[in-house]
Amino acid sequence: MKAVFEKLSRNIGYILSFVFPYKLFNKYVQIRNLVFSGYIKTQFKHVGSNFSVESPMRIYGSKYTQIGDNFIAGARLRIEAYDRFLNSSFQPQIVIGNNVNINFDCHIGCINQIHIGDDVLIASKVLIIDHFHGEITLAQIKQAPLQRPLTSKGPIRIGNNVWIGEGSVIMPGVEIGENSIIGGNSVVTKSFAANCVIGGNPARLIKHLE
Repeated sequence: MKAVFEKLSRNIGYILSFVFPYKLFNKYVQIRNLVFSGYIKTQFKHVGSNFSVESPMRIYGSKYTQIGDNFIAGARLRIEAYDRFLNSSFQPQIVIGNNVNINFDCHIGCINQIHIGDDVLIASKVLIIDHFHGEITLAQIKQAPLQRPLTSKGPIRIGNNVWIGEGSVIMPGVEIGENSIIGGNSVVTKSFAANCVIGGNPARLIKHLE
């Protein structure tokens, strides 16, 4: 039954492509995203001018998030700020600067602080998270992951004019200096100064631009 439904859906899409050319369909998507952007921006603590996001988008604790001017994000962005988990309370803060562009399928998770500077470009499938599920101890490792308390090793700070490559992970307590480049699929576990090219798992300094 499922296979029949999928085949029927594809055929309907094929037929509609002649009735509604791609340019017309693309215009519909643009209008839908404009409407969605106007709706979702009211959920945040503060949003600047020229805010544009694609649907769908998941937000949690949006009252702890402020976003600057000229923000653009692709579909399936997750921005989550948790003020409570199990028996613990937190004071999360997410601050995103001006002219930030985030591609598809990215996730920003916060219980501490995450600051993203101006003119930052973030490729697809990037994870920026300032916390873990539990500590690496024998007592906690015996618990189910969802039953372990959330812990943070410190805030994340990403400087101005940073480019983060696809599939990268920015871990708790990390500070990235301005004008830096993070190679694709990097796992950044420590801080780096300004004007650095870094990459790898764990990420290491590849080149420092003087």
